[in-house]
This record gives sequence, structure tokens and C-alpha cells, in this order.
Amino acid sequence: MSRATLTGLARPEANTAMLADGSDEIAESLLVDMLKVSSISRKHSSREPSSRGHDILFVTPEIADLVKVGGLGDVASSLPRALAAHHDVRLLMPAYREVLQSGHSIEIVDHLPAHAELPACDLGQLIFDDGLIIYLVICPELYEREGNPYCDELGVGWSDNDIRFARLGLAAAEIVSGNTALDWQPSILHLHDWATALAAGYLHWRGDDTPVIFTIHNLAHQGLCELSRASALGIPEQALNSEELEYYGQLSFMKAGLVYASHITTVSATYAREITTPEFGCGLEGLLALKAEQGLLTGIPNGIDDSWDPRTDSHLARAFAMNDWRGKRANADHVRKMFGLALCNGPLFAVVSRLVHQKGLDLTIGVAESIVRAGGQIVFIGRGEQGIERALCNLAARFPGAIGVNIGFDESDARCMYAGSDFLLMPSRFEPCGLSQLYAQRFGSLPIAHRTGGLVDTIEDGVSGFLFDEMTLCSYMEAIRRALMVFRATDLFYAMRRAAMVNRFTWRHSIEPYNQLYQTLLQQKATTRHDIALPDSLRRVAFHDDITATQEPGNSYPSEEKRVGAGAYG
Repeated sequence: MSRATLTGLARPEANTAMLADGSDEIAESLLVDMLKVSSISRKHSSREPSSRGHDILFVTPEIADLVKVGGLGDVASSLPRALAAHHDVRLLMPAYREVLQSGHSIEIVDHLPAHAELPACDLGQLIFDDGLIIYLVICPELYEREGNPYCDELGVGWSDNDIRFARLGLAAAEIVSGNTALDWQPSILHLHDWATALAAGYLHWRGDDTPVIFTIHNLAHQGLCELSRASALGIPEQALNSEELEYYGQLSFMKAGLVYASHITTVSATYAREITTPEFGCGLEGLLALKAEQGLLTGIPNGIDDSWDPRTDSHLARAFAMNDWRGKRANADHVRKMFGLALCNGPLFAVVSRLVHQKGLDLTIGVAESIVRAGGQIVFIGRGEQGIERALCNLAARFPGAIGVNIGFDESDARCMYAGSDFLLMPSRFEPCGLSQLYAQRFGSLPIAHRTGGLVDTIEDGVSGFLFDEMTLCSYMEAIRRALMVFRATDLFYAMRRAAMVNRFTWRHSIEPYNQLYQTLLQQKATTRHDIALPDSLRRVAFHDDITATQEPGNSYPSEEKRVGAGAYG
């Protein structure tokens, strides 16, 4: 692809912030807040609400339109668009090589200076055809590399990920504080996962009280580096304590988001409960339980957009509607041919996943022979850990014509697999929300999943899919046996398919809790700080009634297993 067009550097003159209605108490308060931080801002853009509600900056390390590693990329693409009917939502992300080579026109709108050991960078602007605006941190020495946003081609995390994502966080803080040449300044900052979390710290350390929401997409990836790196990242020494950024002798980006954000969300109600426990809290359960007790932790489920419609999806071999099982069978035959499998009438199982330990691929490998002996076939697509990739390729070699593997990812192939499969295998050890089960249900494929996280919230056992309780071969295989029995009971199988297909988890159902949260946080800022309670509806989503804090944050150490699970860079 051709390199994206980079147009000339624009440096508009600073404009004096004007608020239209001086009698508006909220506007007056915002003006006072802006004046308070004038000593650290070289310009102030207006924070007057847009005609579409609030001005919101999403910060993400990936977006499916340009570069995608996991579900965060899908959320970063879909959620801002779902919110666009109500707010002016814009994104900030790094300008990776894939972004610059995407063919989109990119305008350079500002230059941001170096800070500590964070290099100077350009700020670019890309506008999608539907009007979604993406701001880009352009710094070739940090982002123009082979590999994915977090790792090299061998899956090893970049050694300078601390610098790379601190630069992203600082750029976000500069935009929010009004320290750029943009004529737009957000009133809310919404951060997504560890790679963006340091932005909350940079705002806190400069005294900017803009409301910050930090969304946990996967607590296991925390962004850890040595405490000695703090100076290079421009982090004040006083922040290096167990109540702030110190995490068992290391510095945690994730913890910056948890400590300094105005409110924490995660992507399902069950996962929000789970991460306050030692089993899923990755050593941060004390801090998270405290946040939950304070009403500052909310579970808001992810959704899927309207493109996931089997009646209109152009990726499919044949579009189909509910009860058009011949149309679904045409997609099954297409998938079998695509993977070199024999055409048959047996059940087709699909795995669409990152190939990592979290996803339980070892269990699926363990039950694969039993599925084949029962007349089933399995197709896999994904990439990840080399050991798992090799094991899957060996499995396909053992069962030619029955098991097919595609190491990589293709959106069209994945959609055809959801549409053609009878069952989706998803034995995740933990799953904050999960999107694959939502896609599968929409396309009439029944998920078989571990009873954890968002899988509990989105799959009704025996109605729209199958759940198993323990991460053991025995428990998993029992759920698969149940699925095979249903497959043979045709009427029941079709009834479950219909139940799954009408079980639509769309973003339209998820944006209202976000709208309430944005409004509450702005009200808290505009009046006395933190005196306004969350609406009851948000508190119900947040499950706060049954949570108590059992320890102070940072005062207990995780087991070796948890410390490994917490990982370094995601």
C-alpha cells in the first residue's frame, strides 16, 4: 500500500476560551477550573459542550479499522461510533507503520516537545469516511516497526514499551490540558487498558481535574517496568509508593489508571466482581475492592455493531436469516472447503481466538480426538504463542480432513467460520467480556464456554449455548457431550439456534450506562467534588452492594503464578 499522505504542519493561533452563557453555573465552574490551570497551559480551547453532547477523547493502542490485536480493537472501533449520536468522540492512538501505510490522508496538526526521555512527536489527524476523527502520535522511532502494537514478530514485548506508551499517555494529557494547537478540547478523557493508563497520572501531577474514565479490558496485562524508569518517563518520585504506582517492586502502568482515574469501568458485571478476588485480581484485588466499595468500579458489557447481521453480511458465502438453515449450511460447506476438510453432515466446531494460554487451547487440543471420533470437525483461526501454534499444526496433521488450522487472521474467514459452524469452542481461563461468543450467537453458532467473566453474562446455559464449571478436560468434555446430544435432537438444536440469534447484545444497550457515567462525572466536577452519588442504575451494574474491602492496596503480594500472570507488556 502507498504511504498515507502527510499534509503541512498547521499552527493556528491560540484562541481565548469563550463560554457562551455566563449565568450557567456549570459553565462558570468550568471557566474557573480552566483559569486555575492556565499556568501550565499554553493555550485553552473552548470546552463548551458540542451540539452532540460532550467532547470525549478516547485513547487506545489499537482500533480494528487500522490495526487490531484483540477485542480492544473492535471496541475502540465500535463504541465511539455508537456514542457519536450523543457526543463528539475522537480517538488518539500511535501512528504505527500499518496506520501510515493504510492509504488514509493524514494531516499534521501540531508538534509536541520532548519531555524527560520521551521524544518529541508530531500530532496527526486522520478522518474516516463516516466522520470519526483519529488523532495520531507520529514518532517513527517508537512506532514504525514490524510486529504488532505490543510485541515484535516473535511475540516478544518491545523493550521500550514504557517509553512508547508513556509518549501516548503524555500526548493525551497535552490535548486534554489544552496544550496543543487543536481547536477542540475534550471535557472527558476515556482511557482503554494499560497502554493508555499513564495519561491519568500526567493529568493528576499537573493538577488538571478533567474527569478520567479508565476501562479495564484485561487486568492480566499490566504494563510493568522497573521503578528506576520513573525519571525517564517523567514520573515524580513521590508517586513511587504502594498507594500509587509501585506494584511489588515494579512500576505499573495499569495501577496509574486505577489510582488516578475518576472512575473505573470494566467490560462485564461478572468480571467486575471477579477482579476484586485473589483468583482474578492479579495482585490488585485489594485496590479494586476498595474502589468497588467506594462506588468507583462499574461493569458495563461490550456490544457488537450492526455489521454482524447474517442477512446482510457481504463477507459470507451466502447470506441467511433465522430458519434459513440451508443458507447456514452453504457457509459450513464453504468453511470446510476453505480448510480442506471433508464434506459431511457432522457438527462443525470453530475456534476464533488469540492463541494464548488464557484462551484454554490446551483443553481444546485435549478433547479434539473425542470430537473427531464423535463425527465432528474443528477449524481454528488465530495467531499467538509459538508453542500453541505448533501444537495446533501437529493436531491438524494427525487428523487430516477433520481438523483445519489457519495461523493468522482474516476478517472475512472469521465471519464465515461463525456463520458456518454449529458450535464455537471458548474454554477461556478468564474472559473479561469476550466478543466471539456474541458474534457466534448472532450467526447461529452455539458457544461452549467456561463459566467465567462476561461469558456468564452473555450465554444462557442450555438456551443460547453451553457453560462448564471447571477448567478440566472432564468438565469441558461433559459440556461438549451435551452439545452433541442437542445436535442430534434436531428440533431442540434449531430452537437453541433461534434463541442465540435473537440474543442481540448491541452497543445500543451499553451506551446508556456510559452516558449516565459521563454526565455524573461532569456534574461532580462542576459542583463540589465527589458529592454526587452514582445513579442507582449504574450502582446496580456495578454490583457494589456485596463488596467489601479486605485489604489496603499494595500490602499483600501475589503468588508466583499471579506475578507471572500479571505479565509485563500486553
